Amino acid sequence: MNEVQGPTPAGTSRPYRNLAEALRAQRIPEENHAFITQIVEAVGISSFIDRGRYIEAIRRGPGAALHIGRTYTNGFTEDEIVVVGSAPQRLQPSEGRPPYFYVVHPSEYVPLAPAKAKRSTTPRSSAPAAPKAPKVTPKEDRDYGVCDVCFMVRTPSGGCGCD
Repeated sequence: MNEVQGPTPAGTSRPYRNLAEALRAQRIPEENHAFITQIVEAVGISSFIDRGRYIEAIRRGPGAALHIGRTYTNGFTEDEIVVVGSAPQRLQPSEGRPPYFYVVHPSEYVPLAPAKAKRSTTPRSSAPAAPKAPKVTPKEDRDYGVCDVCFMVRTPSGGCGCD
């Protein structure tokens, strides 16, 4: 929850007609829309207001307004249980809005392991094999003799170091 909270930069606020309009206007990732919708329906929200960096969702009953940002929803009490689907969400203490708590949106969770690509079912054709190089066997060491003057081994042409 690293987003700055507060009124809009111009100091003005405008109401949204519905949650879908608010989510589009705030450019909240598509994968979070269903998650946020379930939270809003469970809590009971009467109106949505543009606050610049977040959407302020006013509750119908008692309780603080929710702040819906791109990566989190803030404004829950410590004893409040937020259930999405059938899983209760882990509430974390708010740094910018104590004593309230927030939940992190699903788009912020990093997958544990990257998804493996599926193999294609089409048969593979192998590339033509490159021609193999002929096997090189070491030639037998030949003895060309030793020079009587400098005692070096003679070259195949018969020379030595003293020539």
